[in-house]
Amino acid sequence: MMEVTRLFDIPYYQLEKYPNSKMFSYKSEGTWNNISTEAFIQKVNNVSKGLINYGIKPNDKIAIVSPNRYEWNCIDIAVQQVGAIVIPVYPNISTNDYRYIFNDAQIKLAFLGTEELFEKLTSIKSEIPSLETLYTFDVINGANYWESIFDISDTHEEELRARKSVIKFEDLATIIYTSGTTGNPKGVMLSHKNILSNVTACIPIIPADHNSRVITFLPVCHVYERMLHYLYMKLGAAIYFAESMDTIGENIKEVKPHVFTAVPRLLEKVYDKIIAKGNELEGFKRKLFFWAVELAEEYDVQGKGLWYGIKLWIARKLIFSKWMEALGGEVRAIASGSAALSPHLCRIYLAAGINVLEGYGLTETSPVVSVNNLKDGIRIGTVGPLLDNVEVKFAEDGEILVKAPSVMIGYYNKPEATAEAIDADGWFHTGDIGEMIEGKYLKITDRKKEIFKTSGGKFIIPQAMENKFKESRFIEQIIVIGEGERFPAALIVPAFPFLKDWSIRKGYGLENLSNEDIIKDERVISRIQQEVNRFNELYGNWEKIKQFRLLPHEFTIEGNELTPTLKFKRKIILEKYKATVQDIYQAG
Repeated sequence: MMEVTRLFDIPYYQLEKYPNSKMFSYKSEGTWNNISTEAFIQKVNNVSKGLINYGIKPNDKIAIVSPNRYEWNCIDIAVQQVGAIVIPVYPNISTNDYRYIFNDAQIKLAFLGTEELFEKLTSIKSEIPSLETLYTFDVINGANYWESIFDISDTHEEELRARKSVIKFEDLATIIYTSGTTGNPKGVMLSHKNILSNVTACIPIIPADHNSRVITFLPVCHVYERMLHYLYMKLGAAIYFAESMDTIGENIKEVKPHVFTAVPRLLEKVYDKIIAKGNELEGFKRKLFFWAVELAEEYDVQGKGLWYGIKLWIARKLIFSKWMEALGGEVRAIASGSAALSPHLCRIYLAAGINVLEGYGLTETSPVVSVNNLKDGIRIGTVGPLLDNVEVKFAEDGEILVKAPSVMIGYYNKPEATAEAIDADGWFHTGDIGEMIEGKYLKITDRKKEIFKTSGGKFIIPQAMENKFKESRFIEQIIVIGEGERFPAALIVPAFPFLKDWSIRKGYGLENLSNEDIIKDERVISRIQQEVNRFNELYGNWEKIKQFRLLPHEFTIEGNELTPTLKFKRKIILEKYKATVQDIYQAG
């Protein structure tokens, strides 16, 4: 049996051990289409030889910017085989981020998914000197179709074999750009060893094998989903691509997956739909439904006695079995990551017999550090036991430090940032605060840095956004919020002197009103909404401020809302305006 020491070995391993007629499946015009292991490898090699023919050299940088589709995986493996470096890029970031990433990485070729992406990258191509050619997965007028790079001859067969033979376990495979504290993304350099070590450690705890079906819809450019794609391929599982987030429910029912990954936001949406249907019931059925939900809210994985167990068995039989059917009926586990999962939600899913397994990791750790799982145990409110090949210790301030073969090589072009993140003893500083529960389960208790994630797993850099929005003459102070929530929002203190001048110019008569009355005026709210809309244009969809509330008074040092150096005391502000924040997310 062949040994897997590079990521691109995995498809060949599958061909030898678990050849699959449905290695990848995707839906087109209402029909599921399949790509076999053999057909996939053939396309991969056609691309690899085409890249050699094009003139791609080892360590050249090649970007993939596309929604999930099997072609993404094809380019990923093909680029690795020739010794070039894969740069996966989100398909919904801002033009500024594309410009920065492409120039920082000196990207030579890019493979794009859609016409919109082709137009966006074409518009800035002249500002990226290294970028030579754009290829597209869709057929687009004026674009190079991706198969035009194929070389189906044997001309470069020997060169391809030679290139593959010198690539080592420790060699750089990919650079993944992730948000940095300055606002510019940082390129995380990951080797074959980094990602493969994570695949190897996760295989024993994923309840899947070569007979399993998995469905994928989280962006494969994110290291979490990408690592799992390699894992699924190594297992020989059949990978199905969901058409879109809008059709995910329908696709899950069609595929009947055994395993899939999710972010908390999706699990929230599924739960909200289930509760909405429960509210439509009447009489005894409605009472039974909410009796089951209330029962689930009391669930504990360590058990609650015989009587509770009997009631839960009844609830699962009568109510929760229908929830399982909505997820295809055969789900063994849903791996939840990329953001914190509400313990309340986790408890309800587990009570319903749906194994939602929350984990923790970072791009810099390739990514999984720990995960709740059926083999080693589950504790609600934690991110589970550590992987077998991961060590964790805690700094004096409680920061989680990680040592593992999955810890990155470093940040590309940023030796100082690398030295700051990985100490002399090889411990990676995560920036998260945590503790061990029962000596086994890792619990995240706080964020050392102010960067946060929404429940959809998207990074938000509040300080950079706040500094930008404050450029508006209408805005005196703004605090961006939304950690663990569905979307970013903001608490805004208007620039009242400017507002009063504006009111005089407009003849609105607000200048003699109190601040409390001014912020209630619809004309003021509408004008500040215009400002928010204007600055929102600078950001990716997930970063845009979706809701805001106006506050009547500035944050001050005296009010204990600012430090002496005028930094926000975010926890105190959020606690002080807790009701306002709750109103935002209930309304949203």
